[in-house]
Amino acid sequence: MNPLDFYIDGQWVKPQGTETLAVIDPGTEQAIAHISLGNRADLDLAVAAARRAFHSYGQWSREQRLDLLAAIIDGYREHAEALALCVHQEMGAPLSLARSAHVPAGLGHLQRAYEILKDYAFDRPHGSTLISREPIGVCGLITPWNWPLNQLTCKLAPALAAGCTVVLKSSEKAPLSAMLLADILHRAAVPKGIFNLVNGDGPTIGDGLARHADIDMLSFTGSTGAGIAVAKAAADTVKRVSQELGGKSANLILEDADFDAVVRHGVSSCFRNSGQSCNAPARMLVPRALQARAVTIAQEVAAHVCWDDSNPATAMGPLANQAQFERVQGLLAAVDMTPVCGGAGRPAGVTTGFYARPTVFADVDPAMPIARDEVFGPVLVIIPYDSEEQAIAIANDSVYGLSGYVSAGTLERARAVARRLRTGMVHLNGSKADNGAPFGGYKQSGNGREWGVFGLEDYLEVKSMFGYEPSLD
Repeated sequence: MNPLDFYIDGQWVKPQGTETLAVIDPGTEQAIAHISLGNRADLDLAVAAARRAFHSYGQWSREQRLDLLAAIIDGYREHAEALALCVHQEMGAPLSLARSAHVPAGLGHLQRAYEILKDYAFDRPHGSTLISREPIGVCGLITPWNWPLNQLTCKLAPALAAGCTVVLKSSEKAPLSAMLLADILHRAAVPKGIFNLVNGDGPTIGDGLARHADIDMLSFTGSTGAGIAVAKAAADTVKRVSQELGGKSANLILEDADFDAVVRHGVSSCFRNSGQSCNAPARMLVPRALQARAVTIAQEVAAHVCWDDSNPATAMGPLANQAQFERVQGLLAAVDMTPVCGGAGRPAGVTTGFYARPTVFADVDPAMPIARDEVFGPVLVIIPYDSEEQAIAIANDSVYGLSGYVSAGTLERARAVARRLRTGMVHLNGSKADNGAPFGGYKQSGNGREWGVFGLEDYLEVKSMFGYEPSLD
């Protein structure tokens, strides 16, 4: 694998153009590789290869696709450490987090797609009609830099399980894990054209995928602004567009919860992956009388953050790239209040790398920009409330609706509040995500669902064959 090459039609090939881009390790600010930036000619070659391959791959049996996924899973396991090192270097995740979360998340999506494919009913009789679910065709996948393997595999695995062929554009800021995965697919003998990878920027390759007449479906994960642009670009070809976009998730803590433990968990979760998760619990809603206690706990958690893997439980890496570092610094500098910890600038003693201080603002007005805008960094706002009704109203007062978190003294009370939140997902009393359940949001957090059966069905068309069986009339 040469990082300057693209993977098209079953082989690594030279790009059509000459433009390149350095891949920067955000911990050292040094280049670790250079990639080529593709052009529309590269994209046309990849799409044409995927279109040719779809004619045969779309007709593969369930058993053939299961064998293909099994080979990919074996290769992924074999190269797990190399994948972890890629993620660590290209986007700055602590190596412990890359090993314990980033790489296992990708494996989990591959395994889940395999298990679903084994039993999924693609054909379902309805009287004399047969309702059949068939692969949608050639799929363009656009993935981000914050969870590169997770976001790639939760698209790629169901697409392959469905019988679709793929053209991938991963983030040009964190492309190396995707390129290694392409090599793993090659070693797993994925037939030519089924999977294709073209590196490039959003205005060229991303926009090109959205507009391409031979792309049947586009799956995009990224910011809400970029998602809007992708949807507009795709409109003229009336292709399906599935979007997983931004978030500003509320963590609603009720007065009868195990308060200290829940606050500690909420702060740590907000800082995980340096706050670069679309579903991060970035708004902590606490009873007004308990806000001072929440602040003390948040300060303690922030004080124990370390910038290496000496303690994996508290390790936090840099922000993933210079543009994101500068964006977070700009948002922090614009806040017209003093944080209870952290703030703009690098951590004390850190002079190199895109490291941001874990920051907490307290007594935040829900109308403030820092309480409404997605920061995508280790920044938590604590918002006090006076009643459960007010807390629910604050939680729902957002253009986003990706995730939510509710902690209460009883599961019954947490369930009741969760039903009133306008979000696609809710974590009850510290529960973890379930990769067999749908992942996605309401409002400006997107319009698609990934993971599990819902993720598979995003890549399927529905066909009704009337009179498939003799009529009983």
